Amino acid sequence: MTALDLSSPVAVVGTGTMGQGIAQVALVAGHPVRLYDAIPGRVREAAEAIGARLDRLVAKDRLTPDARDAARARLVPVDSMTELAGCGLVVEAVLERLDVKQRLFAELEEFVAEDCLLATNTSSLSVTAIGGALRHPGRFVGLHFFNPAPLLPLVEVVSGFATDVTSATRAYETARAWGKTPVACADTPGFIVNRIARPFYAEAFAVLEAQAADPATIDAVLRDCGGFRMGAFELTDLIGQDVNESVTHSVWQSFFQDVRFTPSLAQRRLVESGRLGRKSGRGWYDYAEDAERPEPHTADKEQPPAHVVVEGDLGPAAELLALIREAGIQVREEDEDNGTRLVLPGGGRLVLADGRISAEFRDVVYFDLALDYRAAGRVALSASQDTSPQTLAEATGLFQALGKEVSVIGDVPGMIVARTVARIIDLAHDAVAKGVATEEDIDTAMRLGVNYPVGPFAWDRRLGREFAFDVLDEMHERDPSGRYAPSLALYRHAYAIDKREGTS
Repeated sequence: MTALDLSSPVAVVGTGTMGQGIAQVALVAGHPVRLYDAIPGRVREAAEAIGARLDRLVAKDRLTPDARDAARARLVPVDSMTELAGCGLVVEAVLERLDVKQRLFAELEEFVAEDCLLATNTSSLSVTAIGGALRHPGRFVGLHFFNPAPLLPLVEVVSGFATDVTSATRAYETARAWGKTPVACADTPGFIVNRIARPFYAEAFAVLEAQAADPATIDAVLRDCGGFRMGAFELTDLIGQDVNESVTHSVWQSFFQDVRFTPSLAQRRLVESGRLGRKSGRGWYDYAEDAERPEPHTADKEQPPAHVVVEGDLGPAAELLALIREAGIQVREEDEDNGTRLVLPGGGRLVLADGRISAEFRDVVYFDLALDYRAAGRVALSASQDTSPQTLAEATGLFQALGKEVSVIGDVPGMIVARTVARIIDLAHDAVAKGVATEEDIDTAMRLGVNYPVGPFAWDRRLGREFAFDVLDEMHERDPSGRYAPSLALYRHAYAIDKREGTS
């Protein structure tokens, strides 16, 4: 099954930001586009806005004047659904309400041909439920574009329970012909991106609610240590707190209130107060012109230790050894079977975040996981009230000697990056095991849809099979609510290494 022929008209129903963006994508690809909106006057306003966007593309030398003029000529605002007859594809981008979408498609089916592909751009509703009442549900598919649609390459092609393979394939190939990067996905709450991305927000909010760190510090650690493009607080301010919370709530409800997707009370209070982010002028941060952006907590300068002793294999943090030596600090390595840690001159230990807390041990400082310790500009440390000041000072001085800013946070299991990445990896394995998507498509979706530095499976391979499982297993022991219980898929993934090594 090939992509929709360029001679076949594409209809876009709904003329908000997303509808306009999808129409622009189809126009630039070469299709005639019919634009419809049930609200009188909206469709012509949208056509003018699309024309203005095409003008800006010409001004930026991304579109020729002739191509712009041809695209404008192919754009036809229509006032009635009857004028959508003859379209080969109709993409809906209306209000995110199930009843509204169901009524729309039931009405559309009265006017379009039986072989017309029908698609919804829903981000969180069930594709199966939207198309369930259609006479021909096999031609119904999800085409989830990301905002802004003309710029972001990812399109999730979602097959509902009744979607024909030929319909999904045609939608997939059409998205690819439009210059997008499609990924195939089964109809599951949140699809790929909005399902697997939930921990990125949830764990940041959990650290805040535990009073372990403030938003500016958590964001800085996620960016400068975890390698994420934006922190969770600044990103939800950009998305809109109401929008982000609505998606979280929808996914949680759709999974029958699965504790792994529980919404944040802190975010609920923010929404209730009207602090919706950039669009309202205030969210987690204040966006008034004269407002000062809060700075992350950064530790004062400390003297670096003269030497460290490495006990065991540092695993994902092994790169630190080269950095420590390059900083002129003596390193002595010792084989140990009972742990992986750095021993500081005062006798205190420095341990990679593993899901436990400092208070469980004598004189331990935990340090957070980094995407790349050499490139990281900041590292988070956590210590309990019983950790000696000397040990914390030596740990701080060590990372400062490596050129890192240091943020000291509260004693929470998994810290910030480690717990976040472990949960993302877990949900990714669970999704593959349940037939949601392939590993390759999940990695592609998370890189292109939410700008993750690497996909969950690529990150998992860097960390080693057991890392995510071990972190979550330890966290589950400390919080047996089920939120951190590793999935069966992750358990199988981690356990496979033991079988290959001949243990049981």
